[in-house]
This record gives sequence, structure tokens and C-alpha cells, in this order.
Amino acid sequence: MTERIVLAYSGGLDTSVAIGWIAEATGAEVIAVAVDVGQGGESLETIRQRALGCGAVEAYVADAREEFATEYCMPALKANALYMDAYPLVSAVSRPVIVKHLVAAARKFGATTVSHGCTGKGNDQVRFEVGIQTLGPDLKCIAPVRDLALTRDKAIAFAEEKGLPIETTKKNPFSIDQNVWGRAVETGFLEDIWNGPTKDVYDYTESPEFPPAADEVVISFKEGIPVAIDGNTVTPLQAIEELNRRAGAQGVGRIDIVEDRLVGIKSREIYEAPGAMALIAAHRELENVTIEREQARFKKTVGQRWTELVYDGQWFSPLTRSLNAFIDDTQQYVTGDIRMDLHGGRATVTGRRSDVGLYDFNLATYDSGDTFDQSMARGFIELFGMSSKVASRRDQQAGA
Repeated sequence: MTERIVLAYSGGLDTSVAIGWIAEATGAEVIAVAVDVGQGGESLETIRQRALGCGAVEAYVADAREEFATEYCMPALKANALYMDAYPLVSAVSRPVIVKHLVAAARKFGATTVSHGCTGKGNDQVRFEVGIQTLGPDLKCIAPVRDLALTRDKAIAFAEEKGLPIETTKKNPFSIDQNVWGRAVETGFLEDIWNGPTKDVYDYTESPEFPPAADEVVISFKEGIPVAIDGNTVTPLQAIEELNRRAGAQGVGRIDIVEDRLVGIKSREIYEAPGAMALIAAHRELENVTIEREQARFKKTVGQRWTELVYDGQWFSPLTRSLNAFIDDTQQYVTGDIRMDLHGGRATVTGRRSDVGLYDFNLATYDSGDTFDQSMARGFIELFGMSSKVASRRDQQAGA
């Protein structure tokens, strides 16, 4: 029986050429698998037909937008996941859902190997292959660009020689990955980190320099998940899409960062994540209202570790699973409304309300009706500073 290889297929030049390139190099049949995580562009049927036209024996397409938003973006939101305090894991959270469908397709079509289009110097090769070997320990992995010497020049020459139904003359100066959670742009002139990004880098966001009038939005959460916008019920996918549109129109969510890659190099990345950044800002503020102080402090540590694990391709690891349990527990009372102004590149919280919040007006107020017993403060301060006071006395006696 002829060996079969499942290829993660985007519909672009490199993965289209990879179908025939893999077949010639290995003698295997290639099954192309395209997964829609909200990247936009061509229809799945168009992509499927192109894969078949490029020589795939089967072409499997999956609409995973709702799944991605609910099962992958929402855990990132609950963790307030920002790698290096800036990057909302745009690419990192999409890889596990793609891996899940690749492994499922390998089982369905009897494949022994899974292939992806990553290079040998990026993060995604790790995310794909660690995920694949976790969900399908018996499956092998190959990467045509890394393992079979498929360069862009060779890809163009191969496509023209074989007459493949793919555009080969237009060369985008950037490497772009996008989905509903955001958009990642790298390479080209951006590799000189002194160069500022030009207008053509951006697509999800308008320039914040000359914004339209401020857009006020009320986001309602239930147990850490957005369930309504301006009183209208939404799914997680609808919440992200609406805020991509509204926050994007105000230039919210532009990120320019030199990032520490898993493989040990620093890389300059441009991200656009208007919906993600607006939702994270709202969610964090609602947590400030509803989560107890010590729990909130520890959750920041857990959230950072969760973010690093997912960035490093460990979505399916036992530790990630355990941290998910803790994070989910913290979300029990993260229910309420956040009002924000979207304007000029900023998502600014202007109001909060929650029926299960820990903010007590009568304890907080300085006006009449104050229920805080200020007579307790003197003794509290004496006890709170006791250890420092005793240590200071010893230092002074020792002449330190």
C-alpha cells in the first residue's frame, strides 16, 4: 500500500508546491488539509479545488472558526495571555486546533506522516510537531522547507514547470499569518529593527493618527467569557469579530515588538489584534473588581506561566491542563459589564459593574455612610510593620 502524508495546506504557493514536491521526494500520496480559523481570503472550496489541482489525492477542509474562538481563544482570554506583556499569542493559539484536525485527518485517511510548511528557525515547527507527537505518538513529521530543501525560488520554478494553478509572480515582501484572534507580520524590511512599519504592513487596523469619533462599547461577561456586546447576545466568535471591526477602526491593537523566540533568537514582529486586546483589557478590569486580592496576585503568575507554555508549543501538556483548572476556578465570579471607549489606538475602561463584585461602596467611600472602622488602622500598621521594625533595631545595634 502506498504511504500517505497529510499536509497542512494554506492554499498559497509554498504549500501548493509542497504537494508535488513531497510526492516526488518520498513517493507518497499527499492529502491536503485546510483549517479555517478565521484567516479570511479565499473560500474553503476554492482552496480544496486548488489542492486537488496541484496533485493531492484527497483534500479535506474544516471550518474551525467557532471551535477556535471558543476552545482556544477563550482560554487565552481567561489567562489574560500576553507573551512578553505584549503579544496575545495570535499564531500560538491557532496551532493546537490545526494540529487536532491534522491528526484526525491522518486517522481518517490512513496516513503515517504529517507535514507542515514551517522553516527550521521559527516557533511554529515546534508547536506543530510537539502537538502532533502528543496527539499521535505513532505519526512521523516532515517539513518540506526545512527537511526537503524547498526554497521559494525552487517553489516558483516547480510551479511554472508543472503548470500548477497558483500565482507565482507576485511576491509579498512580508511573511503573514492571520486568524480571527489577530494578524502577525514579519520579514522583509522589518528585519532591520530601526525601520518603522509602513502603512502597507497593516490590514486589521486603521491608522490611530486621525481616528473617527470615539466608540463607546459595553462588554458583558459571564464567568470570564464575553456573552453580550451593547446588550446583544454574542458567541465568542461574534464577540471577537465585532471588536475586531470596531476596535480596528480606531487603530486599537497595533503591536511592534522584538520577541524572544523559543529557538533562542530574537525576532522583530508586528501584530494586529484589535478584538483580542480590547477583550483582554476589559477582562482584566472585571477581574480587578471580582477576584480576591491574593488569588488575583497568584493568577498573574499562573497566567504568565500558561502564556509561556502555549507560546512554546505545550498546549497539550499536563502542566497546561493543570493550570487551566486553576484559571477556570478563578473565573467563577468574573461576571459583569465593562464599559470602554475605543478611540485613537486606545481601549480605555470607563465603567464597571458586577452583582458579584468585591468592590463595596460603603467601605470605599470617604463620605457619610462610611462603614470602614478607621480605629483598627493603628494596630494593623503596628503589627504589619513589626518584623521590619525588629530587624531595623538589630541593624542599628550592629552598626549596619
